[in-house]
Amino acid sequence: MCLNNEVWSQTRLINNIHNFVDTIISSFNQEDLIASPERFVKWNCGNHICSILNVDGSCNGTPICTGFRGVFRNSFGFFLSTFSGSITHSNDILLAELTAIYHGLRLARNMGINDLVCYSNSLISINLIQGDTQYYHVYVVLVQDIKELLTIGNFSLQHTLREDNQCADFLAKLGAVSDVDIIIHPTPPADLLRLLRSDTSRVFFPMA
Repeated sequence: MCLNNEVWSQTRLINNIHNFVDTIISSFNQEDLIASPERFVKWNCGNHICSILNVDGSCNGTPICTGFRGVFRNSFGFFLSTFSGSITHSNDILLAELTAIYHGLRLARNMGINDLVCYSNSLISINLIQGDTQYYHVYVVLVQDIKELLTIGNFSLQHTLREDNQCADFLAKLGAVSDVDIIIHPTPPADLLRLLRSDTSRVFFPMA
């Protein structure tokens, strides 16, 4: 924070503290020192026969730019649409993740999609949405809007690993450097085509 002249939100600070605690504890856990077999993952559609939405948010650069994106595909991996946007005056990754989910579900409704599974690699966001309403949470209104969107049609929200979510992760980093609130892309950016083909072909990637 000092070196980059950043101001962190309370939520981001708390999340970082928890992550550092987990890292310190695992460093002294002898079981973790035992080498585990390398794991591989691939794009996850969960064998659902419906539309698939992958979303992600990001905070990158100096000064930090906050962005979000999502990509719509069918259950076979064929591209339908994608969207991107930026969030000004904020460097809160939780806000970026929640905003990506909100805009993705809202656009799905506008596209006439009735059956949808939305995948996010932000477990904090998913737990916040699927848990009891925290009326004093800073993003309670946004969370309530997402809850209402999930009741429209056959919409569901599920967690996925970052390695399964590479297209949305790649797009979110691009969205963070733009200055547009939200824009819809009917065709995929050229740099995304390779990742889309890999997901469609069910290519396995090693977990970090």
